[in-house]
Amino acid sequence: MQGKINIRAAGLALGVLFSITYVLCVLWDIALPEYAMFGVWAPILPGFTWLSMGSFILGLVETFVYGVYGGATFAFLYNLLEG
Repeated sequence: MQGKINIRAAGLALGVLFSITYVLCVLWDIALPEYAMFGVWAPILPGFTWLSMGSFILGLVETFVYGVYGGATFAFLYNLLEG
């Protein structure tokens, strides 16, 4: 039997990864607007608009929550199916 995945750790790890990726994408959009990706964020992040401090924070929180949900759900299902 393999070890179980810690649900909390998996959720937090993916949440942090998603948040770091979001910040890097926003910085990319600011540095290279001709290659901007902000149009991708609006449909998947409710309330996100380009770019105010409030919208940035909202996007950061939403990406973190999505990551926590995804990581925790994966870990839970893995543990359940692993036995």
